[in-house]
Amino acid sequence: MNQNNIEEPKDEFELGKVIVFDKPLKWTSFDIVNKVRYLLRHYRGLKKIKVGHAGTLDPLATGVLIVCTGKKTKEILSYQEHTKEYVATIKLGATTPSYDLETEIIPQSDASHITENDVVNCLKTFLGEQLQYPPVYSAKKIDGKPAFLLAHKGRGNEVKMRAQQIEIFDLELLEFDDISKEFKVRVGCSKGTYIRSLAHDFGQRIGTGAYLAGLCRTKIGEISLKNAVTIENFEKILSESQK
Repeated sequence: MNQNNIEEPKDEFELGKVIVFDKPLKWTSFDIVNKVRYLLRHYRGLKKIKVGHAGTLDPLATGVLIVCTGKKTKEILSYQEHTKEYVATIKLGATTPSYDLETEIIPQSDASHITENDVVNCLKTFLGEQLQYPPVYSAKKIDGKPAFLLAHKGRGNEVKMRAQQIEIFDLELLEFDDISKEFKVRVGCSKGTYIRSLAHDFGQRIGTGAYLAGLCRTKIGEISLKNAVTIENFEKILSESQK
């Protein structure tokens, strides 16, 4: 404060910024938040800066992660309400307990007879409002504890997940590999949709089993991956701003 008791201008990140990151593979959403907090302390001297993310993205997923700082953290809930878009890679013929590559692959059924047309027709059955069961390996609370904690202790069979209302309003097959029986699909969906569960349920419905082999979140509302920066570029911007 100066002699006239007028508050000095705050740093732009304290006033509030919304940063769209392209989350790298194997980073958790909180890894990004903690890294941003560290960088703002290091380059801007902000010791008590508020930083939060607007919607968890699994470690094995990449793509759009919205991070808010300062006063913009008050807008986090509004971003979480937005629709989401993903590009998912789904592998037929096997399952995993986590519905993705976090856990061991369990061969289930020969998928050699499945055609591209079979996949397209099965995808159509998932359009619209529906009930979906979250994966046991998820942060959904069971008796106040994240379900994945019980799953990692080998007690996944004891966990009873509650179905939740979701909507899938867009499914577009992008690629189909007839040899590997792996395909890519663009998914437009409501908040709360688990793409891992979609992959698992698809495998059950088509009769071969399936799991999520890769995932990229491409949009949150109108915020696109095209607008995203990497954590490396963000650090570079902060570093150069101090010169």
